[in-house]
Amino acid sequence: MARAPLLQLTDISLTFGGEPVFSELGLVVQPGDRVALVGRNGSGKSTLMKVMAGLVDADNGARTLSPGTSVGYMEQDPDLSGFATLGDYAVSGLDPSEAWRVEAAAEGLKLRLDASPDAASGGERRRAALAKLLGEAPELMLLDEPTNHLDIEAIAWLEAELQLTRAAYVLISHDRAFLRALTRATLWIDRGTVRRQEKGFDAFEAWRDTVWAEEDQKRHKLDRKIKAEARWAVEGISARRKRNQGRVRALADLRAERSAQIRRAGTAALELDSGQASGKRVIEATGLTKAFGDMPIVRDLDLRVLRGDRIAFVGPNGVGKTTLLKILLGEVAPDAGTVKHGTNLEIAVFDQARAKLDPKATLWDSLTLDPLLGVSGASDQVMVRGTPRHVAGYLKDFLFDDRQLKAPVRSLSGGEKARLLLARIMALPSNLLVLDEPTNDLDVETLDLLQDVLGEYDGTVLLVSHDRDFLDRIATQTVAMEGGGAVQVYPGGWSDYIDQRGARATVFAGETRTRSRGSDTGPTSAPTRPATAGLSYTERHRLDALPGEIARLEAEIAKLEAFLSDPTLFTTAPAKFAKATDGLVERQAKLSAAETEWLSLEERAEQA
Repeated sequence: MARAPLLQLTDISLTFGGEPVFSELGLVVQPGDRVALVGRNGSGKSTLMKVMAGLVDADNGARTLSPGTSVGYMEQDPDLSGFATLGDYAVSGLDPSEAWRVEAAAEGLKLRLDASPDAASGGERRRAALAKLLGEAPELMLLDEPTNHLDIEAIAWLEAELQLTRAAYVLISHDRAFLRALTRATLWIDRGTVRRQEKGFDAFEAWRDTVWAEEDQKRHKLDRKIKAEARWAVEGISARRKRNQGRVRALADLRAERSAQIRRAGTAALELDSGQASGKRVIEATGLTKAFGDMPIVRDLDLRVLRGDRIAFVGPNGVGKTTLLKILLGEVAPDAGTVKHGTNLEIAVFDQARAKLDPKATLWDSLTLDPLLGVSGASDQVMVRGTPRHVAGYLKDFLFDDRQLKAPVRSLSGGEKARLLLARIMALPSNLLVLDEPTNDLDVETLDLLQDVLGEYDGTVLLVSHDRDFLDRIATQTVAMEGGGAVQVYPGGWSDYIDQRGARATVFAGETRTRSRGSDTGPTSAPTRPATAGLSYTERHRLDALPGEIARLEAEIAKLEAFLSDPTLFTTAPAKFAKATDGLVERQAKLSAAETEWLSLEERAEQA
């Protein structure tokens, strides 16, 4: 005998003072369902989940809950007022005999139950809400971005818990690996309509593309029919006015149908400009040591970052990933060791705290009042990679509409704040991009586009993320911070790191330019060299002279590029154009050779 649905929504309509969010929406959640709820940022996923939880009342329609069914909703920003500790909040409403479930969840989520709510970060507050939900053990769990602010270890723990639970759940998440591992059905919200497929998230993108292709085909056929009917109306209606009024009305109906169709949201127009090339050596860190009190962050670390590297920093929350980034950028001084930056660095930073966004400022002011972006004397323009653009047009590239331009930043969703920060950093040329938790709150489509943009970026990327799929797609090296100041470096992304860790001496092809001294575990990056690797007098003199030669070549290249930037040069002075082009190619080759020679001599000098 079939069991009754746990939850059913019927003909739900909801409007927040403007365009309808949903219209005549229906869905069913069955016992044991493991459902991914997907859709673009701003499509209404969180609102729909609140309707499912009974926290938001629809304008029309019915929410039917099976008798005796308990529903739990993980709040994104829980109200902790009146609670002395996060633990007091998490166990509130529970029978004392059930408190053990909260304690088990807190251990897996690395949540300090004795922490004060007043001092708790946004991530700690959300983990407290998640521990509360798991402690309540409802028959239907509604989880809105549960992996945000969790480190990879905690995500793996939560994944294992949800795989074992007998409860039904609906998940909103940007974490592909998490969704692929856990879901067996997909709810897709698109322009106020919810579709369901009885397959997990792994099949979503193929399904979405098929639906959109069919939609485009139907729209194309409708456009052709409207065009044919309109031609008939212009050429033949005068002779048949009375007899064909039905056909005229049918044409009007076709046009109304076409006009009523809701266009799909576009994709954000993400684009990076790497500007002038940096030197081949981007960052050279030697003997880095840093601790806060008795808590070591890094111990005796050597790290060399070269142009074009994509280096991921992974490790548990609180281990010091962001601190290490700030040391490498020169924002925090190490207790010991040195950090040297290469030439021509232009740095852009995406910070996880969104600290560069003033919550009281409007989206408009966030761009036009930035001294690096605003165009002097033109309050409606923003400088985008050296070209002035109207701020409204530029923000449309990042999927903001005109109604949002004068709204305060604090009114934006997490995904919208991330897109606004991307708009700011992508307006500036950069050759070193630092991304600290960029994947939080972004939808899957924007993550795909960000991945593509990073793949085409000529500069260097330093990345902190807990999104395993994103790490695998982007990283060429992984710096694993495993606590106690221990740092190990592995080639490849997250999956490569997991495959390699545990081996006491991993050998891999090519030269790895990063190493952590003082540890005998993990892969070593110092290649074996003969004892006679010291420099001769001539080589030492050459090493000292190369930085000046590199600087001279870079200056000559800059002058030639400026000379060749004249668009009329080829036609007005073809001989000069050809000579300058040959000179540019020659100097670029010499620069590359000089940088390679310097790296080789410098490494041999270190080993002497």
